Amino acid sequence: MFDTGTTGFMLISTSLVMLMTPALAFFYGGLACKRNILGIMMQTFLSLGITTILWFIIGYSLCFSGGEGGIIGNFDKIFLNGVTMDSVFSGNGMIPEIVFVSYQMMFAIITPALITGAFVNRVTFKAYVIFLVLWQIFVYYPFVHMVWGGGLLATLGVLDFAGGIVVHATAGFAALASVFYVGSRMDTKSNPNSIPLVAIGTALLWFGWFGFNAGSELNLDGITTLAFINTDISASFAAITWLIIEWKKEGKPKFVGLLTGSVAGLATITPAAGYVSMPVAAIMGIFAGIGCYSAVHIKNRFGWDDALDVWGVHGMGGVIGTILLGVFASTAINPAGADGLIYGGTTFFMIQFAAVAGTSVYAFVFTYMMLKMIDTITPVKVSEEHECLGLDWAIHGENAYDHDFS
Repeated sequence: MFDTGTTGFMLISTSLVMLMTPALAFFYGGLACKRNILGIMMQTFLSLGITTILWFIIGYSLCFSGGEGGIIGNFDKIFLNGVTMDSVFSGNGMIPEIVFVSYQMMFAIITPALITGAFVNRVTFKAYVIFLVLWQIFVYYPFVHMVWGGGLLATLGVLDFAGGIVVHATAGFAALASVFYVGSRMDTKSNPNSIPLVAIGTALLWFGWFGFNAGSELNLDGITTLAFINTDISASFAAITWLIIEWKKEGKPKFVGLLTGSVAGLATITPAAGYVSMPVAAIMGIFAGIGCYSAVHIKNRFGWDDALDVWGVHGMGGVIGTILLGVFASTAINPAGADGLIYGGTTFFMIQFAAVAGTSVYAFVFTYMMLKMIDTITPVKVSEEHECLGLDWAIHGENAYDHDFS
């Protein structure tokens, strides 16, 4: 009944995407200062637990049950009702529905975790737990349904191969809103505590991203292999582009810049991985390096304390990738896609632009309003005393290193 090869591939892809969340914890943990390593890593790991519970109870149902052409699904599959070992995923008829449930759950886990890098060392743990739940229900789930669950944006012709809109634009602009709400850190000049840890995180993210993008074809075919190699091409071109720009501007080739550039390239190719050619993936990687580096420079110039550049890398990467998909997509590459602007697809380009712009605005506005609401329940921002002490010890009573950092 099931295609064993495709099922096996999707189980591996699911495992790779799961690995990306601990990888993100390493990446953020290395970039944070020594007093806040465990706090940021715990926020990331927490999503593995809470998001899985939420996905099991209502997440999958709200994303992929009913609501055709609408904004959100229904409650037909709460507690995974009707999902059995014999249930077939209707999207391709080749894999168990349980595999699709698991694969999409891993996307749900990492998306809110991306946001945490923006407000490192500033948000209380209790407020974050509430944020983690509400943001998924009112931001992530609606956009999953609208884009991937047969909802409104899908019926309008919006394409997003693996999450430029659904994952990166929503998380990136939610991150920017959170920065505006909680304000700047007391010490905005802190350096990464462990660049080798950042490198390990980047390596695992890059590795996991093959499952993220190639797995999103939900099949084993030529598009799967195209998405796989496009992922690597874009990341590589973006990494070297970022390195060259930073080297020219600052006089030295920076390892953190190389690593950050690769993540920018990964985020940018995500919406287009299975819809564009390999040369276009290279072009998108160059655009990612230039565009995301410029976004981080703009952020620094305006004093927006997005500590780990979530908006500049993920948010703007998702936006750039979605817009470039509207330019370069080709049905000659993927008949299930569309023709972009350079092939006469003006309408498709405008749809992509409007979709990512609307998504970004909604994610920003709702996140800001939600934080205000959470603040009426429990304080969102930590006290100055806790910020000075570091959240590892002040909130969690633990230290990453057995040293006194006072």
